Amino acid sequence: MGEKELISQLKEGSEAAFDKIYDLYGARLYGYCMQYTKSREDSEEIMQDVFIKLWQNKEKIIQTDTLRSLIFKIAKFQLINKYKSNLNSFSFETYVDFYNEKKLSIDNTHHAIEYDDFCRLLENALKALPETQRKVIEYSKLKQYSNQEIADKLQLKEQTIKNQLSIGLKALQQELQKHLPWTIVLLIVKNILSIGTDL
Repeated sequence: MGEKELISQLKEGSEAAFDKIYDLYGARLYGYCMQYTKSREDSEEIMQDVFIKLWQNKEKIIQTDTLRSLIFKIAKFQLINKYKSNLNSFSFETYVDFYNEKKLSIDNTHHAIEYDDFCRLLENALKALPETQRKVIEYSKLKQYSNQEIADKLQLKEQTIKNQLSIGLKALQQELQKHLPWTIVLLIVKNILSIGTDL
């Protein structure tokens, strides 16, 4: 039975189809979670949460050929949500994105980077920025403040905040370029700019 038929049966409430989809993706999803959590318990919990959400929302599934993108999209959200309280979700989401999108090229060129190392690079790159640029980026990307809220907090004009954010992100890109391959830097900055968009 192909995945297309399994999806159709799952949407109709077939537990047998759900079990087969679990068998199809369970091991891959567990390995995916282990890349980030380094914890068997946490990985198993996230994996279970993903499949629970898949079952609970089975009638809303719009995919017809494969559930791969949906399953790993849910997993990404669960990872970020789980670690939001004790990790910098800004850097974690950026890391997850660039690791997922560039995994093959990173592996092939021996540029794989662990999350802790990535966080240190990003933190050091932010510290290297001028104070105003660093604060604007932190308020905008880490704390999700609006430009007007940042302007009020720093007692600057809103246009100044926009300018400093743009200049700061470019400077951050240049700083990261010193330590990471250029293709990864471009992807990191792209993801920094998109933080706050829908998963």
